[in-house]
Amino acid sequence: MKKAMVVGASGGMGYALVMELISRGVEVVAFARGKEKLTRLFGGMERVTINPGDAENQDQLIHASKGSDIIFHAMNLPYEEWKHTLMTITGNIILAAEQNNARLAVVDNIYAYGRSGGEKLTEESEKHPHTRKGKLRLQMDQMIKQSSVPALICHFPDFYGPNATNTYIHFTLEQLLTKKKAGFVGPRNVAREFIYTKDGAKAMVELACHEEAFGHNWNIPGVAPITGNEVDQILKRQLGKDKGLYYISKSMFAVYALFAGKGMREALEMQYINSEPTILSGGKLDGLLGKRQHTSYEQGIAETIAYMRM
Repeated sequence: MKKAMVVGASGGMGYALVMELISRGVEVVAFARGKEKLTRLFGGMERVTINPGDAENQDQLIHASKGSDIIFHAMNLPYEEWKHTLMTITGNIILAAEQNNARLAVVDNIYAYGRSGGEKLTEESEKHPHTRKGKLRLQMDQMIKQSSVPALICHFPDFYGPNATNTYIHFTLEQLLTKKKAGFVGPRNVAREFIYTKDGAKAMVELACHEEAFGHNWNIPGVAPITGNEVDQILKRQLGKDKGLYYISKSMFAVYALFAGKGMREALEMQYINSEPTILSGGKLDGLLGKRQHTSYEQGIAETIAYMRM
């Protein structure tokens, strides 16, 4: 891989992918809507070409991806835009890959699996999405697989990390940096899974370097499941014993959503993930890449806080 384009480069995982790729000497086209944010994140960096553009515009995507060996689809659309634009953008990215003879690596979530029933999910687990967003993600998966483009699809749990602003952990940290108490979405004693964006990007880029990874879905778990109580203890150690969490249940989330914007109301149907955790098996990934080193929650949260304070 000599050159790659990252669609959604200004988002949390997109940013991590750009940084991982350039650390390996890969030339990167950073593609996203906002020129100002792209410049703030990547301006002056060697091996990064900033290319502001709209993924709903086929011509812009095709032009920007010329010469790329692989396109990383890391675009994180607001929930309220999924119904009308997710399939359009996915189709445009597939077309750009076809026109430029490029491969495709897709950042996906766990929504298409639906409820896990308490079992660790493997890539062979049947997908039975029961939410509108889960059904859309499954439709996206099928569209990619029906195309002629060699593609790999990575399923990730919830993200956290530098520049990952549209995440539950960021919501919590943002409050704690200015207040003594912060909301944590989900119960205090249910173990859930989060992945540090740097770890996720490293695994995804490594997969993209393996010919045999294409044509497959890959589950990429975090270091380990963690409870809200355990997150609270980490934050007390890092920010002070006077800091603490209160826990936002699904019913509380529903009340907040009544008065919040459309994005929060759209997030309501996904709250099953916080109370009935979906845990991924990394067995297939380890079988190809071997055992990987993971960033501990203690270190990952410390690095995220440091980035937020910059």
